[in-house]
Amino acid sequence: MFEYMGDRLSKAIKNIRGMGRITEENISEAMREIRMALLEADVNYQVVKEFVNKVKEKALGMEVQKSIKPDELFIKIVKDELVELLGGEEAPLEVNGHPTIAMLVGLQGSGKTTTCGKLANFLRKKHAKKPLLVACDIYRPAAIDQLQTVGKQLNIPVYTEGKKDVNEIVSHALDYAKENKNDYVIIDTAGRLHIDEELMDELVEIIDLCHPQEVLLVIDAMMGQDAINVIQGFNDKLTLTGCILTKLDGDTKGGVALSVRHLTNVPIKFVGDSEKLDGLSAFYPERMAERILDMGDVLSIAEKVESVISEEDAEAQAKKMLSGKYDLEDFLASLKQIRKLGPLENILKMLPQARKMGLNNVSIDPKDMAHIEAIILSMTPYERKHPEVLKASRKQRISKGCGRDVAEINRLLNQFEEMKKMMKMMSNGNMKLPF
Repeated sequence: MFEYMGDRLSKAIKNIRGMGRITEENISEAMREIRMALLEADVNYQVVKEFVNKVKEKALGMEVQKSIKPDELFIKIVKDELVELLGGEEAPLEVNGHPTIAMLVGLQGSGKTTTCGKLANFLRKKHAKKPLLVACDIYRPAAIDQLQTVGKQLNIPVYTEGKKDVNEIVSHALDYAKENKNDYVIIDTAGRLHIDEELMDELVEIIDLCHPQEVLLVIDAMMGQDAINVIQGFNDKLTLTGCILTKLDGDTKGGVALSVRHLTNVPIKFVGDSEKLDGLSAFYPERMAERILDMGDVLSIAEKVESVISEEDAEAQAKKMLSGKYDLEDFLASLKQIRKLGPLENILKMLPQARKMGLNNVSIDPKDMAHIEAIILSMTPYERKHPEVLKASRKQRISKGCGRDVAEINRLLNQFEEMKKMMKMMSNGNMKLPF
């Protein structure tokens, strides 16, 4: 997502490097590139026009200090305007109701039912909530079964009464939630292929019945310009509290994210960034702007790491690494934790200058990590702690045990030793850390 747009914006900004100061003449080409980048990414024309005018106005109106280069100032202006376009501040989810009720609405095919499960999983992990999923899509074949399957995978309860009246289902579900101390109720509603009166009337009835704190529109980020019409159509009838953009990990240009808040005043609260049931992330305008401009998203990486590695474990591993006592047993534990972070290429894309270094196109085969694990697991506990004892006969035994050849085992051991040497140099102050 945003890669093409980000590359074009980076190219536009690069043209200003080396300039002594910002003038209308030397930024005209950059502004043309920015305009084209946004339009080609499906950003609404009116939004593009306003954005370009604001950037140009601020850039020409600012005095460049001697300590700041013109291109650095221009990047800051572009970033600030992108943040403003994306909503400025984070719009947090309401979580303090007793219970809190969130109703998810949207067209068919937007990923609404799966998103219900992702949101429940997010609330359980991030806010220690005890969610309840409520199946109110009584029209789409297998919609109820799909929600029950999602609930079973996550071990989260699903309330369903089959294809009964949706108002009765919601009313009974709220009673069930109180009895079972479920403090967050997520209602999966029916969708249509297009907005119609029958759909809207049913959704309005549910809102009048349960007064949800959150009415969230789930929308496919690949819709393009038509997404704005869909958001406005739902918002006019239901008064949305936010929207969730799905499929941002797919082949989407991302223009809808830059148009939504400005044109509808409906904040983006979450983005779906993978098909897995933990693939839902809170939307932070500043972090997204930094990713578009290839500045990285180090805070999101830190949050992902914190979710799978405790601070105590991280500290203990760092101490072992720097003291030279880090062995293959520790390395195996680290690998298992890294695998919990999800696909490594997604983490690499969040690093600063990822596109410039070509990391956005890196593909890491999960089998490679599985092979490393297999090699280490084929060693005895003593061998893992003392890899120096691994001579030819032992390597042959390990090779037979894991199904990998001896050359691969040698390569792993050499790389491990190189890593230990580098860590020792860092601890002795002979090598600067790369950050």
